[in-house]
Amino acid sequence: MVPDVSTGSDTRGLIAYLFGPGRRDEHTDPHIVAAWDMAGAPDPGRDPEASYTLLAKRLDHHIDLRTRELGGKKPPQHIWHCPVRTAPGDRYLTDAEWAEVARRIVHATGIAPEGDEKACRWIAVRHADDHIHIMATTVRADGRRPRTHRDGQRAQAECRKIEAEFSLRRLKSGDLTAPRTPTGAERAKAERQGQTVTARQWLREQAYAVAAAVRNEADYFTVLQSLGIKVKTRLGPETGDVIGYSLAAPGDTKAAGEPVWYGGSKLAPDLSINRLRERLPDQEVADRPQYVADPADPWRHITIAIHMAHTVLDSGEDAAAQGHLAAFGDALYNIASATTSPHRAELRAAAIAFNRARRSAIRADHQAATTLRKAAKELTYASSEPGGLAIALLFATVHLARATAKWHEQRGHEQQATAAEEAFRHLQAGYRQAAAPVFADLARRAPRAATARRFEQDIRVALPDHADRILADPAWAALTTTLAQAETAGHNPRRLLAEVGAQRELDSAERPAEVLNWRITAQPNRRAQAARRQSTISGTSARSATPHPPVTPVATRPEEHSRHH
Repeated sequence: MVPDVSTGSDTRGLIAYLFGPGRRDEHTDPHIVAAWDMAGAPDPGRDPEASYTLLAKRLDHHIDLRTRELGGKKPPQHIWHCPVRTAPGDRYLTDAEWAEVARRIVHATGIAPEGDEKACRWIAVRHADDHIHIMATTVRADGRRPRTHRDGQRAQAECRKIEAEFSLRRLKSGDLTAPRTPTGAERAKAERQGQTVTARQWLREQAYAVAAAVRNEADYFTVLQSLGIKVKTRLGPETGDVIGYSLAAPGDTKAAGEPVWYGGSKLAPDLSINRLRERLPDQEVADRPQYVADPADPWRHITIAIHMAHTVLDSGEDAAAQGHLAAFGDALYNIASATTSPHRAELRAAAIAFNRARRSAIRADHQAATTLRKAAKELTYASSEPGGLAIALLFATVHLARATAKWHEQRGHEQQATAAEEAFRHLQAGYRQAAAPVFADLARRAPRAATARRFEQDIRVALPDHADRILADPAWAALTTTLAQAETAGHNPRRLLAEVGAQRELDSAERPAEVLNWRITAQPNRRAQAARRQSTISGTSARSATPHPPVTPVATRPEEHSRHH
């Protein structure tokens, strides 16, 4: 059961919507199921003598009194509105049950506490099987305003109790860090235009993707504009600094042709200008000379940083962990953008799903996650996708997403845990799709039996407690190929196995040979490193500057003219 509290100032306009046909004639049999006084609340849906104006006057009775006291000025935002909807698949409640729901919510939120004769006037209108709209005017009979602090959270808590008592689907509790849900009007507009997401949702994903890739605030706005998004900044009156911003999707306009603007914080809490600045300091991604750089380095750096983030989640430092989760959310967008393989769609879906898991009521220490964030931005400029190393990175993301779900679950963050699990499923699907042919190729190229026996002995010496499980793992043949490649690259297999085996425990790994395979793949080529150190190069290499990172839109929208009303 989902309540959605908002405020406004148009009593009659909201009544006309509640009792009218709806924007798509979806309202059927609109009628009042509960009110402050059923005898005193004329029902335009059932009473032929009633009218919208009459009901508005009855509701606004105390508003009008207060207006006269204020010299003709109405109190601001004096309309309280709360649609309450059951979850898909729930049974339809009766009018009597909806009436009880409404009375409990106005009591819980402070609009009309039970037994309070001077409470605000309110009605609950049902015009569909699965939801009601509670509407109230927020001036009491004694002229005071109701105490509605944290009313949305209190409505949520009461709905959790109602779900249990009415045997409805139990939804996850929130912590006020979720982004705003698109309104019914926004959803209807998207449907009319053949869009699968609303303009608000589309803008949110573009903003996250761009913020993940750019290095500073100026680049953030520039890249957004390059994607066709309109940007409007708000400047401080004294300093002239940017103190806020709004975005508008291409072609998303009002009836008069004006853009529909969404403030950054209205897209998501961590897209406000202040939250962005916390994780977008002016930072440069190191430009490495072309003759020294290994194209695989960006992929190796982000893989190592994600392994480090996994360790932070286990550290008990919640602020640092939350900072790493925010940075991991950025990393997922950049990994998806840097990937050209068919599993890219799963990675994009994972990035979008993880957005709810990247923030909680715990304030993030973004400085603690600087290494992961810089590695993620470095990947934006990567020129190629280096085969097995890219899959090793995917493997690391799968395990960090699963660890994130457990971390949130342990702290009672139900919505975030669910989002992390969804991201995990997408990442796991992408990993399996990408890894299957690579494992098959590694197994096909396994070294001869004598070499495999030598590696078996290395396993038994370096990792004696895990040797039997490693050798029984179906990925063992592939691991022998990877060990042979590492040996060619200058590593001592036995020493390397001991090192990667100590990175994290192997007891919980269902397929330890698979885990070791990708940990070894992420190790640098020592012979290549030595060759680069020994090379002497005079002069400086010209830098190939990229003004702004290439950012691929998360989803495309139609041409501008098709989005007008």
